[in-house]
Amino acid sequence: MASLSGPRLPPAQGPATHLVVLLHGYGADGNDLIGLAEHWRDFLPGAAFVAPNAPDRVPGAPSGFQWFPISRIDPHEMQNGVTAAAPGIKSFLDAELARLNLSPERLILAGFSQGTMLALHVGLRRAVPPAAIVGFSGLLAAPPPAEGKRPPVLLTHGDADTVIPAAAMFAAATGLGAAGVPVQWHLTRGMGHGIDQDSLVMAGLFMALAFGGHLRTEGPVSSPL
Repeated sequence: MASLSGPRLPPAQGPATHLVVLLHGYGADGNDLIGLAEHWRDFLPGAAFVAPNAPDRVPGAPSGFQWFPISRIDPHEMQNGVTAAAPGIKSFLDAELARLNLSPERLILAGFSQGTMLALHVGLRRAVPPAAIVGFSGLLAAPPPAEGKRPPVLLTHGDADTVIPAAAMFAAATGLGAAGVPVQWHLTRGMGHGIDQDSLVMAGLFMALAFGGHLRTEGPVSSPL
């Protein structure tokens, strides 16, 4: 896999104390997710954000990237895909942490759709696990490893998703829970393949608590976990 790069956003204040890496979905790019950081900077004032572009272009979509090719939502194809893409993402994470002089537990992985598949696969297999994993509208492409520490996971999905049905979230939550991974989930009524405001707030709270509970206290906070 080629060296990854993509848009970055510095911490809201001071030098970086934590890192949030955003993995985009099939046919998108890093610019598609870096805007989520604006919803979370009040929750995570010391966090730096980066949203790398996947290494390969989507055929016929000059502005779209893919972590691995997808012809259909097939379990065997998904597992092969995340296995092939994982080493490049791992190298990118290690390089970003080193660049910011951060220890590996000061990382959170967040993904959308295909990016969720990679966030779960890579995050559950790091030698030092991330502080948390957040997955929007995705699925668990491979069973969790039999051993290792279990970072907390938040999954959100829309019940009207026709790209990856909501049943995939419940299957992922069941598989993660059976493996001892602490997992929370949220289902948005009437939403398709996307991310809604309630899910963004939940994710911000979830990440802030994973990073030590340093929440901003002024202003409204809704939708508790």
